[in-house]
Amino acid sequence: MSPRIDTSHAGSLPRTPELIAANEARAFAEDGFTLERTPEFSALEERAVTELVERQKSVGITIPGDGEFGKAMSSSLDYGAWWTYSFQRTGGLSMTDYNPILAEPVRSSPGDVRLTSFADRRDWTIFRDAYQDPTSGIALGKNATGFPAATGPISYTGQDAVRADTRNLRRALDAAGLETGFITALSPGSASRIGNDHYATEEEFVWAWADVLREEYLAIIEAGLILQIDDPSIAENWDQINPAPSVADYQAFTRIRVEALNHALRGLPREQIRFHLCWGSWHGPHTTDIELKDIVDLMLEIDAGSYSFEAANARHEHEWRVWEDVKLPEGKKIVPGVVGHATNVVEHPELVAERIERFASVVGAENVVASTDCGLGGRIHPQIAWAKLESLAAGAEIASSRLFR
Repeated sequence: MSPRIDTSHAGSLPRTPELIAANEARAFAEDGFTLERTPEFSALEERAVTELVERQKSVGITIPGDGEFGKAMSSSLDYGAWWTYSFQRTGGLSMTDYNPILAEPVRSSPGDVRLTSFADRRDWTIFRDAYQDPTSGIALGKNATGFPAATGPISYTGQDAVRADTRNLRRALDAAGLETGFITALSPGSASRIGNDHYATEEEFVWAWADVLREEYLAIIEAGLILQIDDPSIAENWDQINPAPSVADYQAFTRIRVEALNHALRGLPREQIRFHLCWGSWHGPHTTDIELKDIVDLMLEIDAGSYSFEAANARHEHEWRVWEDVKLPEGKKIVPGVVGHATNVVEHPELVAERIERFASVVGAENVVASTDCGLGGRIHPQIAWAKLESLAAGAEIASSRLFR
């Protein structure tokens, strides 16, 4: 096969109306947040993943995923399937009065960095009027109310669920004649952003999540698939600390989460691991995002073979130049977003190609995989999402013809 720029995406893709309806009809278990599975739902999910992979192949995506269909969000846990799915696969959690969105503000001080509530983010505070205006296009809307907390030792209980995820994607890839694809899994640092009524310290809680999530990581790796670690906390936590900490304090705060993740990844093949960093996928100004240059070295400490990050949105597109000063470790790749989830405008393939070529000029074309900024499912209309993926693939073809001629 001739050299080319591979194409992928960040995980979530639009779910079918049938899958959404079936998911909403599922009953909750006694714990109040675990959704029950039926043979009928499992069969529908398998068919949906098979059709999804075939469609990704048809539009030119060379490294497809399962769209996070196995993590379909529930109506009472509407913050996002990328996070809330973990509640349904973890023992030791119970429903409490704690809500990370509505919790009381927490203040940090030099050397003592603490996360505040989601609603107390600095960006959400500066633009409070816009976030509360239902006509603004960025209104927060109804806050999720169903959040569990750790009330005992946590443990992994998602063996059947991850087995279904890997089986569905493996079958879909085989049917499409594709070698591999990826499945997303949560990071310890992001998983630990719920209430903790059991562990003595926040750090102990993060490390407990590392032990729990390793079991899911192993299942994905052993299925011969690419494991994508979803970890918005690495960048997003910065905005959730009030007042803003020093960069050095934040790096120290974040290194604990990096070390816990590496502990969970120990001994696993790097070539099957992709790390996804984002600044939080909500539609908003993002004026208080941390800069990539302040966390890129921390990101590269993570034991992954490739690194996915937002590079198409208007707040971070200029940061491709960071790679002029940062050496990508030998044998590793970057997976920059070259189409975005925060606009309904479909990027022109020539613009996509230009974005790819920028990164290729600084790290080498062989080290670039073209992707999306973040998940497209639930953020933009399905028709627009698929148009963006088509443009992504077309732009990669243009870039490949220039870079490998």
